[in-house]
Amino acid sequence: MIQVFDEAPNGLQPAPHDPRMLAAGHQVAVREINFRDVHDKESLMLAFLRGLGLSQTFGRNWDALYDVLTDPESRPAKSAVLLCSYASFRKKHPHLSADLERVMLDAQATAAEAGRSLWLLLEEPDSDTRHW
Repeated sequence: MIQVFDEAPNGLQPAPHDPRMLAAGHQVAVREINFRDVHDKESLMLAFLRGLGLSQTFGRNWDALYDVLTDPESRPAKSAVLLCSYASFRKKHPHLSADLERVMLDAQATAAEAGRSLWLLLEEPDSDTRHW
């Protein structure tokens, strides 16, 4: 069975079950971005600021986000961004998510050209949870 971290990053991919444990076994640093409370570009940038542990000087624009995702000084050579509750965000905000995906996929391609790996993993809440 092929595991996501055994292959090169390839666009937005479904997160494996227990991605943090699998990532640790492959020396992949994982940062989590939660889209549950994202409703505009400002709250999107704040979600990345918090999730990536950025300083308040983060520019909060597409170029700044690209720079952060591709910066070899601040990002490990093998890293994954876990996009939590992204499907719902994408449905509610198609234009904003299209802009974000363009930036993330460009960053992923730039990382690959530099011999680095940037996985973009989609993690959704369990839809089959039991209701008691």
